Amino acid sequence: MQEDFRLIVDLVTVLAAASVGGLLAAGLRLPVILGYLCGGIIVGPSGLGLIKELIQVETLAQFGVAFLLFALGVEFSLAQLKKVQAISLGGGGLQILLTIALTAILSCTVGWVTTPIQGVFLGAILSLSSTAVVLRSLIEGNEIDSVHGQVTLGILIVQDLALGLMLAVLPALDSPPEVVGAAVLKALLVTALFAGGAIAAGIWLIPPLLRAVASTESRELFVLSVIVLCLGIALLTEHLGLSIEMGAFVAGLMISEVEYADQTLSYVEPLRDVFATLFFAAIGMLIDPVFLWQHLELILGLVALVMLGKFLIVVPLVQLFRYPLRVAIIAGLGLAQIGEFSFVLASEGQKLGLVSRQVYLLILGTTAVTLMITPFLLKATPLVFKLMETVPFLQNWLNQTDIPQEISDSAILCDHVIVCGYGRVGQNIVNLLQTRGYRLLVIEQSEAKLQILRDRKIPYLYGNCASPLVLEKAAVEKARSMVVVTGDAMSTRLCLQRAIAIAPELDIVARASKDADIDSLYQLGAREVVHPEFEASLELSTHLLLALGETSQAVQSEIMEVRRSRYADLRPDIACSLPQNGAVPNPALLPIIELEQDKAS
Repeated sequence: MQEDFRLIVDLVTVLAAASVGGLLAAGLRLPVILGYLCGGIIVGPSGLGLIKELIQVETLAQFGVAFLLFALGVEFSLAQLKKVQAISLGGGGLQILLTIALTAILSCTVGWVTTPIQGVFLGAILSLSSTAVVLRSLIEGNEIDSVHGQVTLGILIVQDLALGLMLAVLPALDSPPEVVGAAVLKALLVTALFAGGAIAAGIWLIPPLLRAVASTESRELFVLSVIVLCLGIALLTEHLGLSIEMGAFVAGLMISEVEYADQTLSYVEPLRDVFATLFFAAIGMLIDPVFLWQHLELILGLVALVMLGKFLIVVPLVQLFRYPLRVAIIAGLGLAQIGEFSFVLASEGQKLGLVSRQVYLLILGTTAVTLMITPFLLKATPLVFKLMETVPFLQNWLNQTDIPQEISDSAILCDHVIVCGYGRVGQNIVNLLQTRGYRLLVIEQSEAKLQILRDRKIPYLYGNCASPLVLEKAAVEKARSMVVVTGDAMSTRLCLQRAIAIAPELDIVARASKDADIDSLYQLGAREVVHPEFEASLELSTHLLLALGETSQAVQSEIMEVRRSRYADLRPDIACSLPQNGAVPNPALLPIIELEQDKAS
């Protein structure tokens, strides 16, 4: 077979194997990355040996790494990081440093590495967690806006940023021990100079260039220009002694603040997905299943050590920033794995001789297993907490950090409305209640949101709304009503259950994150439960039917019938009946519907 045609056959073989593996993984509710890895193992030299041009496939796979980091740079948002900037920058930075330090000490002690520099490199690999796997799990559980979701994502963003610095410093670690310090300083200086040039180009050069290209209204030319920009800067960083990955990430950052960022991302994502698939499959081709089987006990031991170690590092750090123990535990479980970008570091480290092939293969196997376990751990978290609640001393241990931290002097704890959660929905509800002149108390545990409450002179209680101690401090037995819009399904259920235990007659309105929560929240004692996406669909349908010429009375009657049929079987007898005019029974529900309508539109 001709050599040029051989490469095409190899690429088709790799992509086909990755597609089948990804499909099977998705069907088993596992991360598709594992499917790509398995596909590469099967067709690689250690499997069926179908791939002949391994070096050329690996070279093309580098495009996948470049596009992955380029897309990450485009998607990066300072606004998202600002929400939890203290735990993100402080906790994330400390987590990386502690993981590197402890790993270096342990690996040198037990003889996994021969030099401290290799231990530092191994710690850098273990310090990164999987943004892709954790983000998907949070999205599936509708927990992006929850406190633990924001904390976890904030730390992950810092880890992703640290990857760029690690890649920049990595070549310096290959220098002799006596000049490593100078080499690292040189790498940092080059990185700083490059970053300064990138900032200048991102302000004065890139925006007009993209505007000029976009003005041609040629999609092909725009895509070509973006690819040249990404790979051109990546090659520049390689020439400067940094890394291709670092350059691709910086190229993405340069575009992230331009008005064409979303358009750029939509064009690049298909290329990123294809080449990223090729990259993970190429990593799979490097894995030797026989080696993994021969060292299965060691790999399982490393998995337990890595996951337990990272968990024990993250939990105290999150608590150090005054977050409840429950939030710290969930964040610890979410970050207790090795991320997909660790493959990038491990691959570069092997090329530089920082790790032996045996250690490299152990890293690959350990990473794959931790990625597979993480989604199951996150899904099982509510069940774990529920079981812990049944044991008195464990319940007390969980609640020990949930004591009220602070209450505003302006709070009047009598005939008041309690709002649990001060996100976008909670803010709308508070604004509505304030304009109507109701007494209110907001329960919140985010320091950033508490500062907003202080500035706006809104009565607040600093604590976890799911804590019995916090609910007692909020005087729920004297409250007129309560609205629970935390965005965290588990906290909502616990808050509702414990509030009803203290004040059985309390009127509680709760937001359901998904269909399955509606029944459980009603059974726990909520007077009204609102499923935002369902309500948003009704509002959008109302607008559409009116635009099509239907009468207002007919539309309201139809919408109310749909609403009744959706909630009727789940609402207990104590729930308030819906009025006939199409209004929502409790005015506090209106901001929920309006917000979700804005999202849907």
